[in-house]
Amino acid sequence: MSDETILSQIYHWEESVPDRVHFVQPTGGGHVTEYRWGEIGDQVRRMAAYLQSLELPPKSQIALLGKNSAHWMMADWAIWMAGHVTVPIYPTLNADSVQYILQHSEAKLLFVGKMDDWDAMKAGVPDDLPGVALPLSPGSLPYPRWDDLIGQHEPVTGKPERSLDEMATIVYTSGSTGRPKGVMHSFGSFKAAGERFREVLPTSPEDRMLSYLPLAHVYERVAVENASTYQGFTVYFAESLDTFVQDLQRARPTVFLSVPRLWTKFQMGVNEKLPPKKQKILLMLPVIGNLVRKKILTQLGLQYCRYAGTGSAPLAASTINWYRDLGLDLLEGYGMSEDFAVSHLTRPGEAKVGYVGRPVPGVQARITDSGELLVKSPAQMMGYFKQPEKTAEEFTEDGFFKTGDLAQYDDDGRLRITGRVKELFKTAKGKYVAPAPIENRMASHPSIEVICVSGANQSATFGLVLLSEPTLDALQNGKTDRAALESELSDKMAETNKALDPHEQLQFLVIVKDSWSIENGFLTPTMKIKRNVIEAHYEDKVDDWFSRGERIIWEA
Repeated sequence: MSDETILSQIYHWEESVPDRVHFVQPTGGGHVTEYRWGEIGDQVRRMAAYLQSLELPPKSQIALLGKNSAHWMMADWAIWMAGHVTVPIYPTLNADSVQYILQHSEAKLLFVGKMDDWDAMKAGVPDDLPGVALPLSPGSLPYPRWDDLIGQHEPVTGKPERSLDEMATIVYTSGSTGRPKGVMHSFGSFKAAGERFREVLPTSPEDRMLSYLPLAHVYERVAVENASTYQGFTVYFAESLDTFVQDLQRARPTVFLSVPRLWTKFQMGVNEKLPPKKQKILLMLPVIGNLVRKKILTQLGLQYCRYAGTGSAPLAASTINWYRDLGLDLLEGYGMSEDFAVSHLTRPGEAKVGYVGRPVPGVQARITDSGELLVKSPAQMMGYFKQPEKTAEEFTEDGFFKTGDLAQYDDDGRLRITGRVKELFKTAKGKYVAPAPIENRMASHPSIEVICVSGANQSATFGLVLLSEPTLDALQNGKTDRAALESELSDKMAETNKALDPHEQLQFLVIVKDSWSIENGFLTPTMKIKRNVIEAHYEDKVDDWFSRGERIIWEA
């Protein structure tokens, strides 16, 4: 199957193991529905027949908006089988962003799936845009429903194929600054990702993964949807944030990928039930320590996990070491929308805290004199949709993509990301500061949920801090003393400053009262901070903060 597309993989499983379960979908109230390859193939073929009956122009863009579900992936495959291009849209965007993507992508139809807040997004959908309502979608949708449509159409026959150089999808970047760009990827990108990850992290049809990070992002699309199609393992879906622990325990994943903020939340949840000092004592005991490790991993649903990965942003060394002590070696990776996440990955047994691994097979990389990482990937994008000038700007003459990330390699060829070229800022002293490494050091404190380091054109740098939920609850219930917390944070800042050059050192921390979330636009859909949004929100308060001369400031 090495020379075949993702559609060929679907035909292979549909034909060879029609009775094997591939999707396990929660349907509410603790109930699940299992979908086997034979049934999946039948539904996809029937939906492809419906799409063909609409007689849309060949290779039309079809948008897909919804939370992760079995039918999200089936719709993706039906779009391809019918000869079209998928445009995934994050289910957490506002109406303006939805409208922009639908218009910019020239979408001819919209699939709508499971949603938390359709009412906040529907204003961005043109009234004359036809649609299809997936199972679990809001009942108020004015579209024909998936189940009705597949009952009305006979399945497409044969094995419709697409060439590797055809466009398969337009992935709109999460947009930490400005309007998102439409990253075009071919079926060749899916093939390159499927083959490379099968080689680096081999799995079997007996493996299990939980799908819950946004499928509109390449991280989940490549690591779960694409990998499961190329390797045949079972995909479980999460029902909601409230049921996430139960979802994990049901799936008992053998492969689990997450983002730093969630790995940190898991750790904080355990620390709340079993204080770190007590953990340390128990884990040192020969027999009891192993029982405690197993119990913690079982409570997290990760007792069978063989590969555990983290990406999207740096993860504090203390958190990585905490999981490692439990027996879970977090494998850090690095990739971008533009290279379909086919860039760098830590192999089992090669983990080094702070490093994201060696290049994936077939990837070429080099670092410029200014420290910027350049990458040429076998899954390189076709370009930015309708932005040929922007596409040309982002590549070198010999075809390397300018990542915008500052990086360095160790002697074993492992990559370390040290900051963003575009995030560098100058203080009033005229020296550049890279905020990401400072944020990574500070974020290892258990009371810090998220931190944004700022200070452009100011006399010094400072940090905007969002406290963790357990810390906020402890403050509110009187279990944590505010003065004691301030002392801890001040000590952490002093410890961090010792490792920094004088012009980088933090002058103060501001404990913000706002909640930073995906919904209010402070975080991207993959939970990275939107630095420009955060800085603009607090801009008019900065002068007052500097004038106060305090180490820890609570936002009024």
